[in-house]
Amino acid sequence: MIPSREKAEQLLQEGLRQNPGPWGDHSKTAAHCAEKIAAACGDLDPEKAYVLGLLHDIGRTFGVRHLGHVSDGYSYMKKIGCDEVAKVCLTHSFATQTLEEYIGKYDVSEDELSLIRTELEKSVYDDYDRLVQLCDSIAGAEGVLDIEERMLDVKRRYGFYPQEKWDAHIGLRRYFEEKMGRDVYEVCEKETYDPKKC
Repeated sequence: MIPSREKAEQLLQEGLRQNPGPWGDHSKTAAHCAEKIAAACGDLDPEKAYVLGLLHDIGRTFGVRHLGHVSDGYSYMKKIGCDEVAKVCLTHSFATQTLEEYIGKYDVSEDELSLIRTELEKSVYDDYDRLVQLCDSIAGAEGVLDIEERMLDVKRRYGFYPQEKWDAHIGLRRYFEEKMGRDVYEVCEKETYDPKKC
């Protein structure tokens, strides 16, 4: 099940009341990009893309966690019957579909790690998974970012960025630009979009 746009926005607001932070504006930017790209592709549902983009980080509701936000979001969305959102909460961090590509702390229990590994291996990626991965990689709390600049920033902060993951994200940009026949930054209104005005 996919919640309505209104319900998704309500879930995000509830999450931000529990754990305020820039993840809210990041999520709004990802949702904006997902909706715009889906509309430009023509074979994806912009409303569904918006909701999935908005809720991909909903696991952050439960506090400041790294890998933990993946299992938190997956379990939360499963619990309320939003299976498609749960899947994206899981897949958005793994463009190459391997747990080892995760950049950040493995702040999870053995059970949570096992859940992520098992569900990730079972997942069959579709264009919504790929779309949210792309949008997550260009969405900043301040607006739409250059994908390579964002990855370089992550590399500076964590000291590394796996080449396979880098290449996968560049590949996602190319894939959707070919589908749209347009530049992703133009479609996502990089120069003008501001999540704080939405």
